[in-house]
Amino acid sequence: MAASSFSFSSWRRRSPSMSSQPDFTDAPGHTSSPNQLSRYVSADARMLSSSLNSFNYREPTRSFIPGPLRDHLSPVDSAGFARSVREDTAELASYVLSDRKDRRSTSFLNRTPSSSPHFGREPPNSHYEPSHLDEPQMSSSVTIDEEFEPSSIENIIQDDSDLGPSVLTNLLKGSPPHSPHDAVPSRESPHDEQLRPTGVTQSGPFYEDYLVRPNDRYTMSETTPLLRSKSHRPESSLDSNAELGDVESQKPGFKTGKYRWAALRDGIESRYHRVTAATNPKTWDRKAIWENVVLDPIRCLPAVIVGLLLNILDALSYGMILFPLGNPVFSSLGPAGISIFYVSTIISQLTYSFGSIFRGGVGSELIEVVPFFHSMAGTITSIVGEDNPDAVIATTITSFAISTMLTGVVFYLIGRFKLGYIVGFIPRHILIGCIGGVGWFLIATGFEVSARLEDFRYDLETGRTLIKPEVLPLWLIPLGLAVLLFGLQRKITSRYFLPVYILCIPFIFYILVLSINSLEPENLREAGWIFSAPEAGQPWWYFWTLYKFNLVHWGAILETVGAMFALTFFSLLHVPINVPALAQNTGEDNLDLNHELKLHGYSNFLSGLAGSIQNYLVFANTLFFIRSGGDNRVAGVLLAALTFVVMTMGPVVIGYIPVMVVGTLIFVLGFELLLDALIMPRRKLKLAEYLTIVVIVLTMGIYDFVVGIFVGIFLAFVSAIFHASRVSAIRATYTGDRVGSMVRRNPSQHHYLQEVGGQTYIIKLSGFLFFGTIVGVEEKIRGLISDDVFEEHPIKYLIVDLWHVTGIDFSAAEGFRTINRLLNKRGVVLLISGKDADSKVGRDLRAVGLGSDGIEVMFMPDLNSALESCENEQLKTFYARQEALIVSRPAPSDSLAVPGTNSIAQPLDFLSQSPRRSHLHQAARNVLTQQEMHRSTRWQSISEPLRLMLQVFHDVSEKNEDFWFRAKPYFLRKEFASGTVLYHRGEPANGFYLLERGELRADYETPQGRLSEPIVQGTTCGELPFFSETNRTATVVAVKDCIAWVMDMEHWAKLQREEDEVARELLRVSLKLTTERVHVMTNYISAVGN
Repeated sequence: MAASSFSFSSWRRRSPSMSSQPDFTDAPGHTSSPNQLSRYVSADARMLSSSLNSFNYREPTRSFIPGPLRDHLSPVDSAGFARSVREDTAELASYVLSDRKDRRSTSFLNRTPSSSPHFGREPPNSHYEPSHLDEPQMSSSVTIDEEFEPSSIENIIQDDSDLGPSVLTNLLKGSPPHSPHDAVPSRESPHDEQLRPTGVTQSGPFYEDYLVRPNDRYTMSETTPLLRSKSHRPESSLDSNAELGDVESQKPGFKTGKYRWAALRDGIESRYHRVTAATNPKTWDRKAIWENVVLDPIRCLPAVIVGLLLNILDALSYGMILFPLGNPVFSSLGPAGISIFYVSTIISQLTYSFGSIFRGGVGSELIEVVPFFHSMAGTITSIVGEDNPDAVIATTITSFAISTMLTGVVFYLIGRFKLGYIVGFIPRHILIGCIGGVGWFLIATGFEVSARLEDFRYDLETGRTLIKPEVLPLWLIPLGLAVLLFGLQRKITSRYFLPVYILCIPFIFYILVLSINSLEPENLREAGWIFSAPEAGQPWWYFWTLYKFNLVHWGAILETVGAMFALTFFSLLHVPINVPALAQNTGEDNLDLNHELKLHGYSNFLSGLAGSIQNYLVFANTLFFIRSGGDNRVAGVLLAALTFVVMTMGPVVIGYIPVMVVGTLIFVLGFELLLDALIMPRRKLKLAEYLTIVVIVLTMGIYDFVVGIFVGIFLAFVSAIFHASRVSAIRATYTGDRVGSMVRRNPSQHHYLQEVGGQTYIIKLSGFLFFGTIVGVEEKIRGLISDDVFEEHPIKYLIVDLWHVTGIDFSAAEGFRTINRLLNKRGVVLLISGKDADSKVGRDLRAVGLGSDGIEVMFMPDLNSALESCENEQLKTFYARQEALIVSRPAPSDSLAVPGTNSIAQPLDFLSQSPRRSHLHQAARNVLTQQEMHRSTRWQSISEPLRLMLQVFHDVSEKNEDFWFRAKPYFLRKEFASGTVLYHRGEPANGFYLLERGELRADYETPQGRLSEPIVQGTTCGELPFFSETNRTATVVAVKDCIAWVMDMEHWAKLQREEDEVARELLRVSLKLTTERVHVMTNYISAVGN
């Protein structure tokens, strides 16, 4: 081989450009594999700014600035440095094939990676010279005028997208195509010239088919044949486009103003026709009227009655205690609370009946609002004062309405922007704890209502009050009834048991009252057994008269904003959980959660405008209502109508309801909620989660309800951080002898890298790195460089792959600085792969000063580039020791000299001063002892391709030069210019290549994406498909000008006939080389995909 000598260019000289590079790593929607990243950036590299490398620059130690706001961080092209590593790989491949006559300059062997993509100190006066690579320059583009040709039918249909409703329609209209002789000659008018599609000539075969004549629609009659030899296509004229819809819904979804107005006009006309038909008795269908107006309401009447009974019971349970009745200011507002409950229920019922996908949906008051309202009422009372009851009531009821409208706005915005899934991020056990807190509150409220207490406190005074003889039976009887009901419900599962049990309580009560003469209703009312009668003539709309905006204390309302947001947050927890559960139980597969959220927004905002309170789609009532036969919208409207009738009857009935009825309902509901929160999930939850529920329940029940909500949120975050920190950020770990780069190297280089690959360690991280997960990463690395582990398994390069990392916080970024200092003390080089230096993660790492404190850090765009860089540095060390060995040896003699062990060991003795150098010493001894025997002076006089075969095959074959000389005539020398495609994937294999000069790239299509394999000189290419006579598995292209020796199928067949022994040995060698490559590729793909 007569190779011209050339010098090795520096990495620094290969990176002269300051052009900015796009950040593909963090681009949204980018799904390319790590191997593709380096091909997406331009060929220019970027230098570091002097602001980063200045000696007097200091990064703030306590601040963390987001990446997009850091103007002082200069752009860095990590992909450009990866290309420099690739060129260094080519130089190393060229070096291994060189002989003593054309010896390359060995200055690159001593070159440190100081000019690689690290961020250390640079000399103040660094000069960057333009590169002088001997690569072909791109010539200016020359425009070649093409002769006009008629377009194909596919192009015509593609260009004529406006003719016809859709692509499918156009294809059907254009089938079958007309032959040229069927066309009727005609003179083209100026109008036809405008209507002719682009690319269709007047004499072309498709011209007559696409020519549109405005008068064609008027020439058609009832005698026009249906099947014609020529289509006039009146429907495809430009004037008729607006009349055609997208029949198959295949056109893009954009609509102009003309289409929107047309759709609006059609909608108005449709509604007008419906109203006209409804008001015209002549158009009525008596059978349909009988079915829909008479029979349907009768069928759903039992379900409506059941739903009405549930509304009445809920009104007595929750509406009655909407205000804190124990407070003298609000003691007379029980009937007003019931009316407010009914208004909210009616509005929600109508909203869900007309708009929800659940035709039998039942809307009602959100019962969990009661504790929040009591908290807000207490805050307002303390600020305004009990001496001004009208102002207290006006301010309180106004705050209720404002909080309801706030809840409605939040519901609507979440549904409008399709953010319903966010609520799913809140842990379920936090919701369970809040429900348990509501249960505790209801039990306490049950004591207040039953015992007529002003405020239930956890002190001795309250205990003494409860055991008074006149008070004890007031709460003990409803408590006993609640316990009995709670126990019977576990055995009696009938849906009608609860209503019957509750209705039996007032029935038996009044039987006893009428039977015992000493029991008078007025005396019982004064003693607290019956609710106080409202004022005479008080209407159902009395609560609207309480809105006196001139008396509202707006400062007190501002004090309740925290409770409003806590109430809104608690309201948001229910809907995204209950609505999907309701869809699952009813078999509804077309649920749109965001639509339901918007309906809740409408319902709550309208309820707030009407002066009422929060509401929602009740899971239990809806399921009960549907299973009772109310699975239609008529039933929901009837339920709203009957609820309105009950509301308009007035609150007079309240004066005859026994207190024990409401007390029993409140106690039972409290027991059920506590059971669901503290007993049922005990075996399902972890201990930490269960203790979180207990803390929330106790905080909400004993201290403050709103505080309990925020305690739950805080505990949720603590729990999330704790569990997230226990999930290791380390996705996988590898060593360099198991996972290598995709570069196809010379066998001698490959074997040496297998020996020293253990000094490269790869750690793959994943997820979001924060202060809880970086600790585990740091502990892992500390273990790698501990004295006992490092003595047994020394490492030189640590690659931290961040390809699967989504982000990093300040603490984790600072942790990387600590890791880099620890590694530097051991002489280990840190490489960051998978993220460009200018990606968001890369800028976050650089912002804390990683690499700017004098310790080198290299950023590589992908794992392959990082592995390739480490392998190059290890090969440099290997060849530098080899050069030292050659210099220490005497001049070669004419005969083949086999070096002894001593001659090799002496120059390498100084390597044994550390565990890592001892490992290198042993690997170099093993490889050099064999290689020196083959790199003899006798090879220098051997011409190509024999010398190339000896270099490539000597590690996988025991045959000498005399044997391989017999294969020399069967190879042909070929040159390939840069950019030439040697063969494509799927083609029949017709060549086996020995690469003498240049570089190739093989592109594979894998399930993980496109995979690229660099092929440097001194290696083989295409052996497996060639010798197995199968199709190519990859596309190979020349990256640089190449010289290759090729054996084609003709010469292979000839070699098998004439030199069968050589052919069999060549086949055996190719199988060994293929096995090595498959092993390397499989390990790399596994590492990247893991």
